[in-house]
Amino acid sequence: MIFEKALRRELSYTAGAVFLVLLTFMLTSLVIRVLGMAANGTASPNDVLMLIGLATLGYLAILLCATLFISTLIVLTRWYKDSEMVVWFAAGVSLRDFVKPVMKFALPFIILVALLGAFGWPWANQQSALFRDRFQQRDIISMVAAGRFIEPSRANYVLFIEGIDSSMKNVTNVFVANAARDKLGVAFARQGHFETTAEGDRFVVLEKGRRYEGEPGKINYRIVEFERYGVKMQEKPQEIDTSLPAKSRATLDLLRNPNTENLAELIWRIGLPLLAFNFVLIAIPLAYVNPRLGRYTPLIFAVLVYLTYSNLLNIAQGWVRSGNVSFWLAWWPIHVLALLCALALFRFRLNRTGGWRGIFGLQRKTAGAAGGAA
Repeated sequence: MIFEKALRRELSYTAGAVFLVLLTFMLTSLVIRVLGMAANGTASPNDVLMLIGLATLGYLAILLCATLFISTLIVLTRWYKDSEMVVWFAAGVSLRDFVKPVMKFALPFIILVALLGAFGWPWANQQSALFRDRFQQRDIISMVAAGRFIEPSRANYVLFIEGIDSSMKNVTNVFVANAARDKLGVAFARQGHFETTAEGDRFVVLEKGRRYEGEPGKINYRIVEFERYGVKMQEKPQEIDTSLPAKSRATLDLLRNPNTENLAELIWRIGLPLLAFNFVLIAIPLAYVNPRLGRYTPLIFAVLVYLTYSNLLNIAQGWVRSGNVSFWLAWWPIHVLALLCALALFRFRLNRTGGWRGIFGLQRKTAGAAGGAA
């Protein structure tokens, strides 16, 4: 049918453009966030691209939900604004006839959202957590480089080494600054070396140097000359904690261990495809716009619908996580309410063509009546 082909073609082009725009915004935000983590010492600069890719995969399901919602609104709103809907209504097409082709177009996306929510989201979170854990458990000595300031994330000192020999054992012109009990200590030595104790602790040892200690802004400081001064760089390596948060666990693991944290995560994963389905259904009647008025009015309501729906889903998660509401009473009411809102919007647009029965095809009106209702 010409009507369905035209609608699917418009939806495909618009969805592609909307997806690229949303992906650009998301990538920009992720780049800023991941680079901030690398700058703060919580992520490796070498893993930045991998972390961005994993985060993109994790948020891809949400991105597809928003793409379906926005693209459906944009296409139908443009048809209303350009009076194309009048042509289709005059040809015998009713508003409820848009449900089938739009849902055919949206079905692959909804299935993909379900798969990403069940498998892609936890896998991406798990891999990101492993990258961060490995970076936190890395060998501090591997961070040392000539002419570079080193500030370990779990220590209270700053280390600077001007030169290192090829064996990575001896160093020259070592500077160490640390703060303790409101006092600042600065140690300097012309030479030093790395040393590992029998217990596995690693030190940088300054040889024949001088240390200054005092309170910043005051003159009561002291100077100590030393033969050897050691700074612990890293304790004996600890085993990496293999326990993962609920968002990083596989869906089957959540089902096998149904505690409150896992059930709250299940609400989110189950809700993603239902979210996409209801968004598309709401967008069809919500796209109506008077050709004499602005075409962006439905987008304002769309933003309110999106924020309300997603926040209600987050609230349901919080209730289940805190144990205030059981899982079986929390996962479905929000989606049923969204479905009822969609049907109410259809009724509002079809109230002259059979009300609720017009939605399900139990009563058909003439094309002129359908056009008048729209």
